[in-house]
Formats: sequence, structure tokens, C-alpha cells
Amino acid sequence: MKILVTGASGQLGSTFKSLVSDGHTKDLDFVFKSSSELDITDFDEVRQELVSSDYAYCINCAAFTNVDKAEAENDLAYRVNVTGARNLAMNCNESKTVLIHISTDFVFDGFLNTPYLEEDIARPIGFYGDTKYKGERAIINNLQEHFIIRTSWLYSEFGHNFMKTMLKLGSERDELSVVYDQIGTPTYALDLANVVLHIIKAHSIEYGVYNYSNEGVASWYDFAKAIFDDYKINIDLKPILSTEYPMPAERPKFSVLDKSKIKNTFGLQIPHWKDSLKVALKAYSKINI
Repeated sequence: MKILVTGASGQLGSTFKSLVSDGHTKDLDFVFKSSSELDITDFDEVRQELVSSDYAYCINCAAFTNVDKAEAENDLAYRVNVTGARNLAMNCNESKTVLIHISTDFVFDGFLNTPYLEEDIARPIGFYGDTKYKGERAIINNLQEHFIIRTSWLYSEFGHNFMKTMLKLGSERDELSVVYDQIGTPTYALDLANVVLHIIKAHSIEYGVYNYSNEGVASWYDFAKAIFDDYKINIDLKPILSTEYPMPAERPKFSVLDKSKIKNTFGLQIPHWKDSLKVALKAYSKINI
């Protein structure tokens, strides 16, 4: 079974590559395309790749994910997150390819105080979240055979992410302030990648939108503290309000995702974020000796 992975040089694409190299993808033939090798904003380029090859699945890891830069680089964020998603959906429809697309908790405004369900109203408060939601709609309107997986606070030993930033800052500073009034769930990219593989291997036709993150709840401060504690970094960590650390893009205050649908549909046991963090930090140590 042939599978195309777009955005293959990012952290989730790199995670899939690690699974292939570790022998966890038997009977699956992965083709990895970085953004420079396959520009999803180019309709004809996407069409050539999909229609000329017999892909059973396309896993779209390509995205403009810099939340703050999206506020300034509207055009690029829109082209990647909306136009790119539409191009993939339309060409997957023609080539009879199932699209697995990664979306985000930032499609929600964060005003609820209970975990978000898939059917809750999406009301993004920033340009990044708005483009991701419009990308979802572009897929839904152009392709029936799709899985849209909304995830949150993605991190890994690869790419750019909060865990790696904290480890870098922890090695450079004696003290650090991190916001504690934004609540969500850290998600290890390896766990998300394994869920995608589970869906593919199940040959599921339960298409639609799903939430996936690790179990548990945390603030960014909690996440940072767990990183420093587990990695034995001695630093004076201070909790602060979001208003004390203003950023170009507003973030949801509460974006915990309800995962009942994906657990019940696919029979998943989801690890707690603290357990997965320990695994991620060990993996990080191995490649950064």
C-alpha cells in the first residue's frame, strides 16, 4: 500500500520517517515529499504527483504552523493551509486517494470550560486558526474519503517545538517565565503518528473529523515544569499571565479536546502526556548526545 506524506521535513513528517526506519511500517510503502519537493499550493504539481502514482493514502503534514507569523504573513498562511488543503482534496478525489489531514485545537476560541467535541462550533480567534478551519472546510467540501485529525500542542525530538525550545532556554538561563493561564494538552508527535498508522492499517471507512491529543490537562507552565523536572534542569521557573507576555496572535485560553470519538471508533488507549513526555525526552537525549 503506497502512502504519500507531504511536508515531510517538519516534525510530524520526520516522525513518520523515524517509524519507517525503525521497521514499524511493514507492508506500507511510504513516499516522503518535503515542501520543496512538492508544493501543495500548486494545483498542477499536486495533480501530477497524485494522479501519476497509485497512492492509497495521502498524509498531509504540510502546514503553516507559526501562529504569530501568520498574523503578518496572511497570504502565505492562507495559501498553505487553505489553498493547499483544497488542492490535495480535489486531486485525492480524482485519484481515489484517502486524505488524512492534520488540523488544530486553534479552530476553537477557548471560551468553553469543558473539553471540545468535534461538533462544537469552530470560532477561531487568530489568523492561523482561521486558515486551518477553512482548510478543513475545503477538504470536507471536495472529498468524502477524508480523516481530519485536530491535535494540540504538538512536540517531539524533531523540528521546532515547545519542548526543544524549553531545553535550549534551560541550558542558557537561570530563570524563565511561562504563562499559566492557557490550558490544553501537550501531544507527542509519535503518538499521533501511531494513531494515523492505526487508522490506515484498519482500512477504516469511518471518515470525518476527529480530536486527538494525549490524555491529561496542562498549562504551558505545567508543561515547562515537567520538561525541566524530567530532564533534571535546575531553573527558577515563574508562572505569569498571558497579559504579561503579549504576543502578536491571541491564543485560546482553554483548548482541551474531547477524544471520546476517536477512542470509541478505533479502540484506542491514549497515553497521558506526562508519560509520553518521558519517552520524548529519552528519544531527544539519544539524538543529542
